[in-house]
Amino acid sequence: MRANAFTKELRILKRHQFQELYRKGAAVHNRHFVANILENNLQTSRIGITVSKKVGGAVTRNRIKRIVREYFRKNGRHFFENRDIQLIAKRTAAQLSNKETLLSLEHIFQKIKASTES
Repeated sequence: MRANAFTKELRILKRHQFQELYRKGAAVHNRHFVANILENNLQTSRIGITVSKKVGGAVTRNRIKRIVREYFRKNGRHFFENRDIQLIAKRTAAQLSNKETLLSLEHIFQKIKASTES
């Protein structure tokens, strides 16, 4: 297995996990994404990605999810430990280029880091 692989242990997959994040988590947002953050009892951070049909068609939704997964795989471990993060794409995320999406993700992850440090 690759060292930087995005395994199932790094993902939030179950509906009840998403619901708990929404109910108990702290929300942080920017123009293109909303993030719900909650501390977990694990040694690593996990991410769940939500891109509804309101954002766009399947190709658009999958592109956004692919970019988010890759960003988290490369950078997520450097930001924090033992956090569950639900990242929700807003409709405006569909119009972004790949570079703009990465910049928006950098911005929201900086905001998440700032909110968890205070």
